[in-house]
Amino acid sequence: MPRSSVSKLVPKVPGVSGVPGATLRQQYSASTKRGLVDVAEELFTEHGYAATSLDAIVSGARVTKGALYHHFSGKQALFEAVFERVESDASRAIQKALKGKKDPWEKARAGLEAFLAVVQEPRYRRIVVQEGPSVLGYERFREQEERSTFANVVDIVRAVLSAGTWELDEPMIQTFARIFFGAMSAAGESVASADDAIVAATRVEAAIGFIIAGFQSLADAGVPLPDPGAAILEVPTAVDE
Repeated sequence: MPRSSVSKLVPKVPGVSGVPGATLRQQYSASTKRGLVDVAEELFTEHGYAATSLDAIVSGARVTKGALYHHFSGKQALFEAVFERVESDASRAIQKALKGKKDPWEKARAGLEAFLAVVQEPRYRRIVVQEGPSVLGYERFREQEERSTFANVVDIVRAVLSAGTWELDEPMIQTFARIFFGAMSAAGESVASADDAIVAATRVEAAIGFIIAGFQSLADAGVPLPDPGAAILEVPTAVDE
């Protein structure tokens, strides 16, 4: 069969098949890897990590176990690839919601709404919230999460804090971001584990929206934020018996 005819049978893989000079072997390899991640994502979402076997994954992807081990060291490595993709998709969805928002308060609310929409997705709920910490381990889970969604939180917090007359250094901005990120993560977990995710998301949106409104009121009134450098520790004096 002529080479041009063979190439028509190879699925186009984003990031590989469009690269000048990519060989058929590279295209097939990338296609196989993507297929494994696609099937694994579907099975992990539907059945969970423990109940999904490598046999089921390679059967669904129509490849051999040898092909799987060529790309991944095992089931956990494959899960991590799925986790990274789900987190990356979530991050892009939030970035899309933030794009073009000039008003910091509108930006914060848009980011909140996008995040709450993401945590209601079955694949995000199962793979990131429910399975991620136990499969990856807490530290690795946080590393992956902070590499994607945390960057969006920093962007939102920076915009909100710049709306007032506050002059905060970078460490303080990062502190605000981590606190807000922790609140959002906890909120995401509560929504993902709720019997009625829509109702839970509505409550979270109202609660965090109230906090955002509080910051907006402080900014509009020109109220200064406490200076962390001016804090004075008061040492209790001894009380005479």
